[in-house]
Amino acid sequence: MLANANIIDPWMQTIGLLSAPAGGPKGRDSWLNGGNGARHVYGTSLHTVTVSLIDRPSPTTATISWRDSTRCCYGDQVWCASRAYTEGVCAMSRQPIRRGDAVYKPRACGRAPRNADAMILASVLDDGCG
Repeated sequence: MLANANIIDPWMQTIGLLSAPAGGPKGRDSWLNGGNGARHVYGTSLHTVTVSLIDRPSPTTATISWRDSTRCCYGDQVWCASRAYTEGVCAMSRQPIRRGDAVYKPRACGRAPRNADAMILASVLDDGCG
């Protein structure tokens, strides 16, 4: 009667992962990318992200479309010029970012956005790539 009681239902496993707190039980990024350290944005692998430039309202701001099917979607998110406080990877060009590089970061309006750790190299936006 309970011969299959130890079988994990794939649907319930999927629902459990979707409802788990950001990062899941193994840490803040390991459940999304197998723990291989490929995280470039909090809890997100850039392989799943589509980023495009919509507008440049001023020399220090950019309106960005951020589409990530696993974490968040922002159709017209304002990003502001800043300096990189940590190393990372450019969300548009996938080029490495070093501490101190000129970058753009999502502007926080109230609560921090889900992609608050993301960065885009200023040179990429200045060159019109995107």
